Amino acid sequence: MKFKKKIIDEKELERILKRLANEVIEKNKGCKDLYIIGIHTRGVPLAKRIAHYVEKFEDVKILVGSLDVTLYRDDLAHIEHQPVIKDSLVTFDIEGKHILLIDDVLNTGRTARAALNALLDYGRPASIQLLVVIDRGHRELPVQADFVGKKVPTSKDEVIKLYLKEIDNKDEVVIYEK
Repeated sequence: MKFKKKIIDEKELERILKRLANEVIEKNKGCKDLYIIGIHTRGVPLAKRIAHYVEKFEDVKILVGSLDVTLYRDDLAHIEHQPVIKDSLVTFDIEGKHILLIDDVLNTGRTARAALNALLDYGRPASIQLLVVIDRGHRELPVQADFVGKKVPTSKDEVIKLYLKEIDNKDEVVIYEK
């Protein structure tokens, strides 16, 4: 892949995450029965950051979990390499609760669909909302995020990569050409 341009730097990413946390609080009229679950890999640290801001703004404790959707993907047979299965840690009862699913980039909608299937194996929440930092379009399924950090129209020959300090030692969003 060839570097094209950086579209979000560290400070802008922090502003986006704070804004998204405020939007979550506003839409949910607070945080009663709100649990946050990050989709592996980058959705997990994003979930922790959003939870941190919500806790800071509302002076509450938010439970955070993680979800691996690998085995729920409909394209598993098309993956050339052996998939790495990560732990799903949903250590709380989601029955009747409001779940905020968090992922880094929304593209075709297939990861979000897999996450819904995986999540429903844990129970029947009152609601499920989706938060993504980047929405790049190209839907193959009728999936729409409730909270979007930034819409970035891209061509199918472009790749968006969100880097996070917890994994990549830097915070930024970059567009590459295939």
